[in-house]
Amino acid sequence: MVPSRLRLPIYKCGMLIGLVGLILFTRSHGSASSYDQDVFVTVASQPINVGDAKAAALAYYNSGAYQRDLEAVAVQAAGSIDSRAASVNRPALVLDIDETALSNWEILKRDDFGRSIAGPCDLAIDAPCGWAAWDQLGRDPASVPTLHVFQRARALNVAVFFITGRHESQRAATERNLRSVGYDGYADLYMTPDDAHFASAADFKAPTRAKIEQIGYTIIENMGDQPSDLLGGHAEKDYLLPDPFYRIP
Repeated sequence: MVPSRLRLPIYKCGMLIGLVGLILFTRSHGSASSYDQDVFVTVASQPINVGDAKAAALAYYNSGAYQRDLEAVAVQAAGSIDSRAASVNRPALVLDIDETALSNWEILKRDDFGRSIAGPCDLAIDAPCGWAAWDQLGRDPASVPTLHVFQRARALNVAVFFITGRHESQRAATERNLRSVGYDGYADLYMTPDDAHFASAADFKAPTRAKIEQIGYTIIENMGDQPSDLLGGHAEKDYLLPDPFYRIP
């Protein structure tokens, strides 16, 4: 989910020329500030302020709303598995990893919502971490709502496949991390080749889902936190988890 934009009144003076509007920001009349009556003239076309977006994302997480929204999507996914699994030959569930099966909240806070892939990760100092080095630590906790979906799928003999943008060089750490937090008994983990570059995650993930179908599975559900996790078909139902923290094309 993307934080809602701050809605500001737009006052048109005469004819509106092009797409530029005038936005008036007025402060509360109840304040003791000497700036109560200040009015700012600006344009309506600028995007949301990045600092405001980060503050909104932090508040969303800290309020508990993020966790509740994860659970709301996961409950629907688990219910769909219950109703569909028994009627399909070789049913399968596909899961993304980052912000889907595992939570990277610790590094998101450490990096102030940045997402630099390269660079070291020294947890002994209060400094940003490179995501590739972070993944090698294998310390991500499970996203509990997704873990419950995984457990329900396995209880109903639904095969679970992970498809991730993480590279093959991170396989050992990723597999260790998944199993340590409860994702045991999955069918396979598909990771991108170390030298591969894709314009969109969908360019890797959709063909991989097609391969799963080609070996005889019916993908009854595909779950991820990015639209690019889900684009391209090859799943009966797609579930998009909330993620206001970063975007992967």
